[in-house]
Amino acid sequence: MSNAAKAFEVMKASEGKDEGHGEWFEITQEQIDQFADVTHDHQFIHVDPERATPLFGGTIAHGFLTLSMLVHLTDSIEQELPPLEGVMMGINYGFDKVRFLNPVNSGKRVRAHSVISKVELKGAAINSTRTINVEIEGVEKPALMAEWIGRIVFDS
Repeated sequence: MSNAAKAFEVMKASEGKDEGHGEWFEITQEQIDQFADVTHDHQFIHVDPERATPLFGGTIAHGFLTLSMLVHLTDSIEQELPPLEGVMMGINYGFDKVRFLNPVNSGKRVRAHSVISKVELKGAAINSTRTINVEIEGVEKPALMAEWIGRIVFDS
């Protein structure tokens, strides 16, 4: 049996597991401004508090800024992955679905909540899909929901 197949047997049991919440993280106006500079997206709702206030009560983070914070937001979620033999690398494989559900105002804190929604054997690799909700402190509706796929590649 291959290393990937052995690991799949172990990891498949985690399907449906609620991994819990990460730590709170504040989205600052400085971060929003820096993201606007890097992406050349200076729409007023992100960088002009005076114009954005009547619409959103202040400026809001770019949806893609919130999405790009997933690595940081999920780093503080404890993952219980047993030692696996023959792992060559882990990669960000992509997303099946991303939805921006609620704006994140500057100065608000967000955190990730993760559930392992699917584990699939793909030859010498395993795709593990995590359904991530980014929650906004004090707000019921999450900022975003993403089905994020990580891939673990094994030696043959």
